[in-house]
Amino acid sequence: MSERNGTTTKPDLVALRAEIKQTRSELGDTVQALAARADVKARAREQVVQARERVRVQVREQAAAVRLNPAPLVLLAAGLAAVAGVILIVRGRR
Repeated sequence: MSERNGTTTKPDLVALRAEIKQTRSELGDTVQALAARADVKARAREQVVQARERVRVQVREQAAAVRLNPAPLVLLAAGLAAVAGVILIVRGRR
């Protein structure tokens, strides 16, 4: 660390300090990443938010499809009404 005349080599010291600072920064990033992966509640919340958004997109798409062609919805309603009617008739005979 010292030259022949007894002075310290400042560029090496400055470089060493910069390397230490960089290493601390990287270590801090690593610790934050590990903490985020270990936080199960936060990850579960994030998955719920993502699932909610996917469902909203699908609902919007399906609503637009029904607006363009309402026939499948009408057929579904008719089918449900028929099933309900059959159930009521069968229960009335008992």
